Amino acid sequence: MQRLLATGAAIAALGAPAAAQDTADVVRTYADMAEAAYTDSLTAARTLDAAVDALLAAPSVGTLQDARAAWRAARIPYLQTEVFRFGNPIVDDWEGRVNSWPLDEGLIDYVDAGYGSATEENDFAALNVVANASFTLSGEDVDASEITPAFLQDVLHEADGVEANVATGYHAIEFLLWGQDLNGHGAGAGNRPWTDFSQGSDCTNGNCDRRAEYLDSATDLLVSDLEEIVTAWTADGAARARLLSDPEAGLSAMLTGMGSLSYGELAGERMRLGLMLNDPEEEQDCFSDNTHNSHYYDGFGIQNVYLGSYAGIDGRIVSGPALADLVAAADPALDAEMRLRLSDTMRALGRIKTTAEAGFAYDRMLERGNAGGEALVTAGVEGLIAQTATIERIVDALDLGQVTFEGSDSLDAPSAVFQ
Repeated sequence: MQRLLATGAAIAALGAPAAAQDTADVVRTYADMAEAAYTDSLTAARTLDAAVDALLAAPSVGTLQDARAAWRAARIPYLQTEVFRFGNPIVDDWEGRVNSWPLDEGLIDYVDAGYGSATEENDFAALNVVANASFTLSGEDVDASEITPAFLQDVLHEADGVEANVATGYHAIEFLLWGQDLNGHGAGAGNRPWTDFSQGSDCTNGNCDRRAEYLDSATDLLVSDLEEIVTAWTADGAARARLLSDPEAGLSAMLTGMGSLSYGELAGERMRLGLMLNDPEEEQDCFSDNTHNSHYYDGFGIQNVYLGSYAGIDGRIVSGPALADLVAAADPALDAEMRLRLSDTMRALGRIKTTAEAGFAYDRMLERGNAGGEALVTAGVEGLIAQTATIERIVDALDLGQVTFEGSDSLDAPSAVFQ
């Protein structure tokens, strides 16, 4: 039986029950993929947590490299979940705890002298809580003598209401593992020495015990935060229940996530903006030089949702009735167009990825006057914009009414970027 959308002409022609059931099946596949991807993210975070424990128990070049490798691996499934943002309030309310970016790293630990100090926008930009066991927040003295998960989440994260005060999640952990990338557009990522975690006389840069305490607490907190979101997508979870209570609204949520990540977030804030500013600090995984993977797997997540299939880290495939099936039933040519747009985008993002892996890192692509780098990033941006236009046509073809995508000044009002 063909799958048809439970709206307008489809209901009139074939009857509401069958159409509604097919829509619900597509939304259920989406929820199954979300549960699987977040579960994989949790599994990978637990592996990262174990690698961090090994680093802190016996700091060395090898254990630091192992922890960094575990962090990179943990990003792969998580990035494929970003498509579940924007259309799902439960995810949006939670996401800032695990993936906020950019961050003022001076809040956390020592930084290069050229980093600067407190600013009008952020009094805590250079707090360095690792080196300071107490500070004042909103006129109150804060005891930071113990750096615990609760302290990071409830006190330090977004301190003083400033979003750049990112104290938790993947990027705080990334900074602690790599340190600042001081290479500008030159080759190389952050190069924090393993001795920054040594508890002996070879401790470098001071406060190695508190730095270790921070890293341990941040990874523990990442695991518990991911446990929470996995629960939200299980059979009795709130995120799943919300979608399935209104499958047509669930379709809108799916397309909102796809369009917003594709356009305003990825094409705009994460790619076009950095190219306009020629700023290596505008790459998402800036400490580790992992941004090429971030962009690629974000794009892959969008493709997953459209095709209704997710490949797990253990090789299992989670798939089922897909958004693509509904589109093909409504307009086969539009489905073919969307598949082509996704293919074009993934090819462009794949070129960025393979070029970076060959030694030409993403932050080097952003350098002013680098025609090759600009061409690579621009192709990715253009692919994402083109597929977003097709997503907009899908919203119309499925008669879903008003669906709003996130925008970006870098795409919608470029002159505002420099004001």
